[in-house]
Amino acid sequence: MTREDIFDGVQDIFRDIFDDVDLIIHDSTNSDEIEDWDSLNHINLVSAIEKEFNIRFTLAELSELKDVGEMIDLIFAKIS
Repeated sequence: MTREDIFDGVQDIFRDIFDDVDLIIHDSTNSDEIEDWDSLNHINLVSAIEKEFNIRFTLAELSELKDVGEMIDLIFAKIS
């Protein structure tokens, strides 16, 4: 699976979690840029990503993430 494949999958998850089919994320996207990205939606987002890619994040890994790009890189590293 390529990084682009992962990004496309994460894009779909974001659209589902935030109920916005037109939502476009970028590597630099973070929680400050999406109005509904609160703590509950963050948990839903992480859970959906873990399920989709059959991975688990540690709390330490999640606390270090600054934006979507870092999350994509972490997913890529975990499935490679």
